[in-house]
Amino acid sequence: MSRSGPTSLGRDLVSFFEDFLPAQRGLSPHTVRSYRDALLLFLRFTATDLRRTVDRLDIPDLTVERVTRFLASLEAERRNGIATRNARLGAIHVFARYLASSRPEYLGILQRIIGMPFKRGAIEAPIEYLDRTELDALLKSIDRSRQLGRRDYALFAFMFNTGARVQEVLDVRVADVRLEAPAQVRLMGKGRKVRICPLWPATARLLRDLIAERSTSSSDEPDSTLVFTNARGKPLTRYGVRYLLKRYVQKASQLVPSLRGKSLHPHSIRHSTAVALLKSGVDFATISQWLGHAGLNTTMRYARADLDLKRRALAQAFPDAIAPPPGGRLLLDGADLASWMRRL
Repeated sequence: MSRSGPTSLGRDLVSFFEDFLPAQRGLSPHTVRSYRDALLLFLRFTATDLRRTVDRLDIPDLTVERVTRFLASLEAERRNGIATRNARLGAIHVFARYLASSRPEYLGILQRIIGMPFKRGAIEAPIEYLDRTELDALLKSIDRSRQLGRRDYALFAFMFNTGARVQEVLDVRVADVRLEAPAQVRLMGKGRKVRICPLWPATARLLRDLIAERSTSSSDEPDSTLVFTNARGKPLTRYGVRYLLKRYVQKASQLVPSLRGKSLHPHSIRHSTAVALLKSGVDFATISQWLGHAGLNTTMRYARADLDLKRRALAQAFPDAIAPPPGGRLLLDGADLASWMRRL
């Protein structure tokens, strides 16, 4: 006999996404969507495994054995890496904890899921960023004689200035920008945390011109409009920014060949800002606040990313280790040999 009403799982899913995540946890819509995608994949897998429709699933169907097979299928069938697999498991953990707090009758089943460990062995991908020469080539490849070209130039200059995440950039409205001195922008980061980022005078001029040029052809309320929009005046998307970056990188690579070997994406501009600030001598705490990091550990990884910084640190710690060997005849006694080997 078919069920006429929602299951306990259905009711709890609605409460989880409509109340718990956005209201109680205060997560951003983008984080909520990532949880949604993970749980949707798991529910579809479970429904296929049980030969039922998703709407007929209930909490007892969410067994630890089924979660284990689901995670294995992510790696085997969807070719997901360990980091993605662990992120999916993290979303399932959060949902299981939520269920455990409201459905104590299923605590035994849910505790086994909550206790599932994350898989070790995730490989940290190298940080791809643009150095100063590559960034200059990227900006020079943009045709600023066209309106869309001026928008793109302002977009990438703004991204490099602020080091903001791409969605933070796309969410900026005219009301969030202060263009008179001292120029600054208000950014809404992860967890709805607001931070203020300074703008360089050149960036402020680009934004001023972009906003003024578009306001002459738009009837919308100026302060409520997005700063960066597409050709139809609609919100620019992350995929649109990725497409623009790929196009300009291909063009810039004709001038700077080092761009051809890099796998760049919009987040690479954020990495570029962090490395540039670090090379300029800005301390880690300031960079962490600038970029809106949750903690210093995230910022510290940039110290391992740049080869010039590594050379500089090596020269300070072991100045004779990278010095060229002295000229002349090498006397192969014990003291000279050891000294020569240290300088290799």
